[in-house]
Amino acid sequence: MKILVCEDEDILLTSLEFRLKKRGFEVILAKDGKEALEKIKNESPDLVVADIMTPEVTGLQLITHVRKKMKSEMPIIIISALGNDEVVLEAFEKGATDFISKPFKPSELVLRIKMVFQKLSLAAS
Repeated sequence: MKILVCEDEDILLTSLEFRLKKRGFEVILAKDGKEALEKIKNESPDLVVADIMTPEVTGLQLITHVRKKMKSEMPIIIISALGNDEVVLEAFEKGATDFISKPFKPSELVLRIKMVFQKLSLAAS
């Protein structure tokens, strides 16, 4: 499974890349939302993990673009330090699959990714 991680904090990006690769995932990295959209088009990841506050294109704009312009149901997990209810609700209204608040343990993110893939395989069968 191929996962695109869009995060502008280098330390977190590196940490997530290490943890996901260790779990056997192929990882694509993007430091801003614009780069993430290009990589989504060109590399077709199976799932996207995106920070809500990224340069160029925000996580919310990324969800809207993927859902409306690309007409894709690709799972999108949003991560954010902005844990307020309005942002969480807006992310889900735009089509986020899941939301995780910073700080979080990478193992929690891995678990949520596995749960999303399990739901997808159950829906497909």
